[in-house]
Amino acid sequence: MSGRLIGVGTGPGDPELLTLKAVRALNEADVVAYFAKAGNESNARRVVATHLTRGAAEFPLLYPVTTEIHRKHRYYTSAITGFYDASALAIARLLDENRTVAVLSEGDPLFYGSYMHLHVRLANRYPTDVIPGITAMSGCWSQAGLPLVQGDDVLSVLPGTLDEDDLAKRLRAADAAVIMKVGRNLPKIRAALTLAGKLDTAIYVERGTMDGGRAMPLAEKTDDRAPYFSLVLVPGWRSRP
Repeated sequence: MSGRLIGVGTGPGDPELLTLKAVRALNEADVVAYFAKAGNESNARRVVATHLTRGAAEFPLLYPVTTEIHRKHRYYTSAITGFYDASALAIARLLDENRTVAVLSEGDPLFYGSYMHLHVRLANRYPTDVIPGITAMSGCWSQAGLPLVQGDDVLSVLPGTLDEDDLAKRLRAADAAVIMKVGRNLPKIRAALTLAGKLDTAIYVERGTMDGGRAMPLAEKTDDRAPYFSLVLVPGWRSRP
């Protein structure tokens, strides 16, 4: 006998965009686990807070490191890999106790989600379900009211952590693009868009679907500050009326 692992997509930030299936999973769970930076509130937990009333145990998974060390530094790689190994082992112990464990994931669990690092370590050993969530990019282009692709347009999803030249090359080749992981990478992203000749069409969105969210042409943004919850949209559909 073993428990069941459920990866729960919590959507882009607006609690009303949580799916009915996700709510049902929370009601069935014995344990609700979520990722957070030590000392910070978990955004995924905030989204589902009103549904955590049945008495399920909470199990925070606290990152040992986030953006304070470069992702390619050997210490970062070692620390974050060890963290996911230890987190998977802790969740496995709960599953071995025949508990149903729901692991929250911002957006969609298998799209740039931390949950996927548990999934690849555990799904081959335990009964597992994954509940999709509305992605951040979907929430952002909806908030901006921006048609992004149509017809034969090809959409590229690019992490802002790429080197500037690589980012510019991929932007030149894309009909439309979503640039994730903006934050402190905004100056580099702006430069890459300029090199690709696409700065004038780029739309900056921060805190999409959340309170205080906003969208604006990136060319009109006068500073290089961007919160964690921000991205850049480059629309296709060049023949639109």
